Amino acid sequence: NGEGAERACGSLRCVCSHKRKIRGTWTDMERLIDRYEKKLIEQGLAEKNQLLMAEIETEMVWNRDDPKCDILADVIRNLNISSLCFSPPAEPYRTLVDFLSSRADTITLKDNETRLFLHDLPVIREFSAEKIVAQLKRRKAVIVDGHGIVTYGTVSPEQTFVVYSSVLFSCFVKFFADFLEHSLEGTVTDEEMTAFKRVMENLPPSPQIDMTFKKAPFTSESEVYDAVSEVGKPVVNYGFVDSVMGNISYLHNDILYISQTGSFLDELEGFIDPCPVDNSSCTGITASSELPAHMLIVTDSPKRAILHGHPKFSVIMSLVCDKKDCEFDGQCHVNCPDPRYVRDIPIVSGETGTGPNALCNTVPKALKDHRGAIVYGHGVFTAGQDDFNEPFHNLIDIEKMCRTEYFEKLKKAGIEV
Repeated sequence: NGEGAERACGSLRCVCSHKRKIRGTWTDMERLIDRYEKKLIEQGLAEKNQLLMAEIETEMVWNRDDPKCDILADVIRNLNISSLCFSPPAEPYRTLVDFLSSRADTITLKDNETRLFLHDLPVIREFSAEKIVAQLKRRKAVIVDGHGIVTYGTVSPEQTFVVYSSVLFSCFVKFFADFLEHSLEGTVTDEEMTAFKRVMENLPPSPQIDMTFKKAPFTSESEVYDAVSEVGKPVVNYGFVDSVMGNISYLHNDILYISQTGSFLDELEGFIDPCPVDNSSCTGITASSELPAHMLIVTDSPKRAILHGHPKFSVIMSLVCDKKDCEFDGQCHVNCPDPRYVRDIPIVSGETGTGPNALCNTVPKALKDHRGAIVYGHGVFTAGQDDFNEPFHNLIDIEKMCRTEYFEKLKKAGIEV
């Protein structure tokens, strides 16, 4: 009824934030919970009446009251954390997560977000504080089979949002990649087919997008900031990135303006770093971890505007390989020696950052002769010579093409969608 509840939880007092919302006395802590609750719901990752979020300072504040809060409060008391999120995923994620978790105690994945942040996804069969705590001591998230996903943050609810979003991205990629592989092998089970059909019933259609962004030339630094911020919003809103993944940059007067590491691309105001191409400034410390790749693209070509997103079907298609018993199996993201394409778009290997196997050694070369490049298990880079109109529409086109290619391969395998 919106009145909430107050419970004694050890030395902390548990309070449902809806009580204060009605009274008009929200704290900053409660506003943070509301912010990330809205993000999860608006991005189609969770449903309002099932999502639980908590933040802890002198008291434990929940977004709403629920019987599960008692168990989750025990989780909080037994971990050194400041926030927690639990929710069954919204469809189509719920069906595919339930399918994956019903078949394994640990879900292993090949995408970049898993390698960097998640490592793997533990699965437990019982919604109990003891079992949840045991897994969260070793991983950032745990899937409770048939219930949902639990994530935590040590600083703010933002971390719970980022991890929860990354879990769903990784599970989406795995489910579709596995289904295609099993279809090509002729090993799809009845259970898998049932899950796939249900996922398809809830999968949004490919978005129809007709947008125009600020056109070059940009005559001032403020115009560059506006242009970078402007393009970031639809990249998020149309699902081409999840959580804090992806990055954007623009070269102006020998300064590369690039989104900061860990920033939300739909909230870039104040989170864009000016990085001189001669390295005369240390602002690159907080810039995107893919700054080296962006720098090489703009200094070794006439292209100024760069977009990097993680559209799902592009990542899925990057994992598709017909080569069996390859000596590089398991190292595809580091060094794949075979040229691979989705139609005219190259798939390259490369790790984030610098080093002999970094994507800064592969992506800039690929973009010299192509309208985009897909990094294995990672995402898509596109670049434009003048402004963000060309790279944005190339990003859309590449994702649509990969989605089409995916279902064409299913059709050839005898799977009608």
